[in-house]
Amino acid sequence: MTKTLLCLGLGYSARALVPHLRQQGWRILGTTRSLATAKPVEGVELLEWPGSDISLAGVTHVLSSVGPTAEGDPVLAVLADQLEQAARSGVLEWVGYLSTTAVYGDHNGAWVDETTPVTPSSQRGRWRAKAESGWQSIPGLPLHIFRLAGIYGPGRGPFAKLMAGKARRIVKPGQVFSRIHVDDIAQVLAASIAKPQPGGIYNLCDDDPAPPQDVLGYAAELLGLPVPAEVPFDEAGMTPMARSFYGENKRVRNQRIKDELGVSLIHPSYRIGLRAVQAAEDLESFIPPQETTGV
Repeated sequence: MTKTLLCLGLGYSARALVPHLRQQGWRILGTTRSLATAKPVEGVELLEWPGSDISLAGVTHVLSSVGPTAEGDPVLAVLADQLEQAARSGVLEWVGYLSTTAVYGDHNGAWVDETTPVTPSSQRGRWRAKAESGWQSIPGLPLHIFRLAGIYGPGRGPFAKLMAGKARRIVKPGQVFSRIHVDDIAQVLAASIAKPQPGGIYNLCDDDPAPPQDVLGYAAELLGLPVPAEVPFDEAGMTPMARSFYGENKRVRNQRIKDELGVSLIHPSYRIGLRAVQAAEDLESFIPPQETTGV
């Protein structure tokens, strides 16, 4: 039987997984909100959803990256019964749900791992925790939950803002964030698919939690640009959403992906990861703008 992956929400992380499976001859289906505006992805059959029915017929693997809302998980609202039936029939071999480390809440900079109680402190963390419980409640589902730290990679790095002169080094004393390069998300998912462990929960992050101002400063150095001045958190004038990210401060451990899945991180620190992003975005030859005088 041909291995068939259904990506519910063919987003940034799911697209990075596609090449790993395409070269093995998989059939890959991916949902998009609009076929008219969606960019084609080599080797992926695009399906419009919401807006059309989704069937799990012939699907052996499912990956959901669709975010929950105040009303709950939109995938479960439509597919919970089908997922249960597919699990009962034994056709489903692997199901992955992309969650977030926000489910752990705030730990004042302390370390957390997969055994840390889920105590979300933000709205998005509470929505994710509820969604996780919803997926876990489906009997017999070969579920794997991946709690992602801050995602970056080509097209999702700090370079564009730096080059546009819009980057700010916002400083909140003691604040650190964990991060994960999209290449490492893809390799962890591929490793889990190759070695399913139903019920598994995995933190996806690198080995180097760091203050955000350090990351931005390093990116500026790579481009040969002046390091932006520090802006105190209380004076930053941030949106409520951006401000909410600073309400949680923790360091996330990733040992389980190494021990259970045999993963060796491609980008174990933001320094290595940013250099890779710089190369992927063809910024190696970036020439900083020169100061000019006069008109």
